Amino acid sequence: MAVVNPSFGEELKKYGAVDFNACYNCGNCTAVCSLSTEKDSFPREMIRFSVVGLEDDIKSSLKPWLCYYCGECTTHCPRTAYPGELMMSLRRWLTSVYDWTGLSGLLYRSLPFSILAFALTTLAALALSLGLKTDLPAAMHYGHMFEALAITGVFAAILVPNIVRMWWLVIIRPGKKVPVANYFTGIGELFVHMFTQKRILGCDENRLRWFEHFLLVIGYLGLLFTTVVLDWFSNTSLLVTGFGYLLSILVFSITMIFISERFRKNKESNRLSRPSDWFFVIWLFLMGVSAFLVRVFLDLGILANNQWIYFLHLTILVQWALIIVPFGKWTHFLYRSFAIYFNRILAEIPDK
Repeated sequence: MAVVNPSFGEELKKYGAVDFNACYNCGNCTAVCSLSTEKDSFPREMIRFSVVGLEDDIKSSLKPWLCYYCGECTTHCPRTAYPGELMMSLRRWLTSVYDWTGLSGLLYRSLPFSILAFALTTLAALALSLGLKTDLPAAMHYGHMFEALAITGVFAAILVPNIVRMWWLVIIRPGKKVPVANYFTGIGELFVHMFTQKRILGCDENRLRWFEHFLLVIGYLGLLFTTVVLDWFSNTSLLVTGFGYLLSILVFSITMIFISERFRKNKESNRLSRPSDWFFVIWLFLMGVSAFLVRVFLDLGILANNQWIYFLHLTILVQWALIIVPFGKWTHFLYRSFAIYFNRILAEIPDK
C-alpha cells in the first residue's frame, strides 16, 4: 500500500519547487512535452505524486531525470504551477536521497551551509598556500596529486555508492526482475548519453542548446584528462599545451554564455535559478579561466613571481572537487546518464 506524506510538498519547496499545488491536472504539460511518451509520461504524473506526497513512488521513478527542462510545460501551464521547476526540484531532492552522506540535501536546502562549506575549503587551500608559498614546484606537485586523488576518492567513496543506492531504489526495492544480460546490452546507452547528451535533441528547437552542452562536456572531460593524466602544467609538449589552451578556452567560453543567460533570464529554465545552479556554472567558468591563466603565466615565465594565480586556481579546484562534484549540480550529469541506462534495461523486460 502506498504511503502518503502530506508534508512532502513543503519539503520540496526547500529544493526550489514553486506553486505546484496550483495544478488542476489538465494535462497540458504532458501534451506539449516532446520527450513525454505513452510509457514515460511526465511531468503531470510527477506533479500528482508530489501533491499527494508519494515519496516512495518518486524515489523509484526515473522520470524526473528524463526531463531536460526546456520550459515548454511551464510556458503552457494555465495555472502557473511551474511544472518544469518541479521536475528540477525533484532532481535536486532525488540527489539528496541517493547521497549516503546527507551533505547534498544540506547544500541544496541551506545557502548559509553552502557558504560555510566554501569558506572552510578556502581556508584549507589558504593554509596550504601559506605553507608552500616559497616552494611553487612542490605546491604544483601536491596540487596535481590532490586532483588525481580527489577524482579517485570522490568516485570510489561517494559517487559509486550513490549510484548503487539509485539502482537499489529504482530496480531492486520495487522488485523488478532484470536479466543480467540486459545490463550488458544496455551499457552502450550509458556512455552515449554521458558523452553526447543526445536526448536533448528530442526537445523542440533545442539543437543549439544540445550543441552548447556537447561542447561543454567535451571541453570539461578533455581538460580533466589533460590536467590530470597529461599533467598540463608540467608538460612541455607543444601539442599538449595547445590542446589544453583550446579546452580551457572552450570551457570558460561556454560557461560564460550560460552565466549570461541566467542573468538575463531569457529562458524559462533560467527564470528561477537556485544557488546550486549558479555555483555550478560560475565555478566551472572559474576553473577554465584560472587553469588558462596558470598556463599563460607559466609560458611567460612569470608564474614564480605571481604564485597567487596558482593558489587561486588550487582553491577553486578544491572547492569544485570536494563540494560541487560530489554534492552539487554536477551529479545531475551522472545520475541522468544512469537513469537513461536503467530506463533502457527496464524497457527490455518482456511484458507479462
